[in-house]
Amino acid sequence: MLSPTFIAPRHFDEAPGALEQVCAIYEQSVAHLRGAFRRFIAGEQLPGRVRACYPFVRLRTETAARKDSRLSYGFVAGPGIYETTLTRPDLFGPYYLEQFRLLLDNHPVSLEVGTSRQPIPLHFSFAEGEHLEGSMIAERLAQLRELFDLPDLATMDDGIANGTFEPGSGEPRPLALFSAPRVDYSLHRLRHYSGTAPEHFQNFVLFTNYQFYIDEFVRLGRELMAEEKLRADDCVAFVEPGDLVSWREGRAVESGDRSGAPPRHLPQMPAYHLVRQDRTGITMVNIGVGPANAKTITDHIAVLRPHAWIMLGHCAGLRTTQQLGDYVLAHGYVREDHVLDEDLPLWVPIPPLAEVQQALEAAVADVTQLKGYELKRIMRTGTVASTDNRNWELQPHRTPMRRFSQSRAIALDMESATIAANGFRFRVPYGTLLCVSDKPLHGDIKLPGMANQFYRERVDQHLRIGMRAVDLLRQQRSDRLHSRKLRSFTEVAFQ
Repeated sequence: MLSPTFIAPRHFDEAPGALEQVCAIYEQSVAHLRGAFRRFIAGEQLPGRVRACYPFVRLRTETAARKDSRLSYGFVAGPGIYETTLTRPDLFGPYYLEQFRLLLDNHPVSLEVGTSRQPIPLHFSFAEGEHLEGSMIAERLAQLRELFDLPDLATMDDGIANGTFEPGSGEPRPLALFSAPRVDYSLHRLRHYSGTAPEHFQNFVLFTNYQFYIDEFVRLGRELMAEEKLRADDCVAFVEPGDLVSWREGRAVESGDRSGAPPRHLPQMPAYHLVRQDRTGITMVNIGVGPANAKTITDHIAVLRPHAWIMLGHCAGLRTTQQLGDYVLAHGYVREDHVLDEDLPLWVPIPPLAEVQQALEAAVADVTQLKGYELKRIMRTGTVASTDNRNWELQPHRTPMRRFSQSRAIALDMESATIAANGFRFRVPYGTLLCVSDKPLHGDIKLPGMANQFYRERVDQHLRIGMRAVDLLRQQRSDRLHSRKLRSFTEVAFQ
C-alpha cells in the first residue's frame, strides 16, 4: 500500500491549533493522491495500491454537563466518544473553527485530531476543474479501481440525518450530520447541478420555480455591482453560472481573483450568488418544477450548513377570497410530494419557525408599506399543499377539493413542502412565501397573456420581499436562527 507519512493523533485545547492540524493532514493526503495519479496518467507503473485518508476530530467526555444550555448545537448528548471525518478545510475552515470552539467551551476536555481510516476517493481529491475523462484513455481508466479508492455510496448515506443510524459495538457516535465522503459527493453534485463552484454559495438561500425571478435577481445583482459605494458589509461580487464573476465597482483587485465564462448551456438548476466577504450574502437557485428537483438540490446544499433557506415561488390559490398577486405565508404543509416519504415519515410534523416567519411577515410589511389589518388584505397565513402531480386539476373535481378542505390548505404548489421538510430533516431553518398566480378551482387558470402581465407586476416586489427577509435574518445571531425545534433527542454537536 502506497500511503503518505502517517500523522498520529494529537490533542488540542485551542480551536485554531486543531484546525491547523486538520489542514495539514488533508493537504498531505490530497497531495499524495494527486501526485500518484499524475504519475499514473503519465504511464508510470505504480508498484501497489494508492491510499490516503481523511482527517478526523474526536471528543471523549465522561459527563453530559455543558456550559451553555441555550444553544441548539455545540455540545454532545452525553458521556462517550464522538467522532467525524472532515474534508475541504479550505472551504469549511471558519465553520470548523466555530464548531471546535463551541465543543471546547462546552466540555472541559481536549479535541483529538488525527488521520482516520476512511479513504479519500480519488475523484474527491482533484482540484477544481480536473476531470478523469479528459486526461485518460479507456484502457487506463479501467485500471483505476485496482489502484485507487473510488467513491463508495455505502459511506455516504443519510442515516445520521434521518435518525436511523446506530453505531456498532465499540464505534464512536457521530459528531456531524455528514461524513467527509458525503460532503465531498454533494460538493461535486452542486457544481454539476448549479453550474457554480461550492465556494460561491452563501449562507442564505432563496429558491424559486420560475426563471422570471432569476432574471430580476440578475438585473439587481448587476446593478448593485455597478454602484461605487462600498461599505464593509456590502456585497463584493455577483457570480453567475460558469463562475462568471462581476466584481463590485471600486473594489481593489486581489491576487486570488478569477472569473469563468458563461456556459454554452445552462445547468439543470442554475445558481446565482450575491457574495459577501463573510458568506452572509444571498444565493438564488432556479429549481424548476417539481419536488424531485427540490429534494435533489437541498440534499446537496445542506452540507454547506446554510443559516436559512426560503422558497419564493408561485402557487395556486385555493380560496375564493384570494386575489391574483396575493401572498401566502406557509405555517404548515400537506406533503403529497412523496419524494421524502422514506427519509422523513409523513407523521412527522414540519413546524413553522418563528424567527423565519416573523422576518417574512416584516419584510412584506416593509416592502408593501402595509401594516396591521391592511396587511391581511394581500397576505394570508396558512397551510400549503405540495403535490407531485402537475396536472392535479384534471382529477375528478371532488377528490382534491375534499382533501384541500379537510387540511385547511389555502394554496398548492409542487416544491414548498419538500424544501421545508428537507430543511427540517437537515436542521436548516426554512420558510415559504408564495404568490398566487392562478385559482384553477375558481375558474382563474393561468393563460399566457394574463400570466405575463402578472409576472411583470409582481416578480420584482416578491423578490425584494425575499431579499429584505434575508436582511432581517442576517441581523440576528446565527445561533438564534438554528432553532432547538430542529434538534432531536441525541443530536450531533456540529451545527
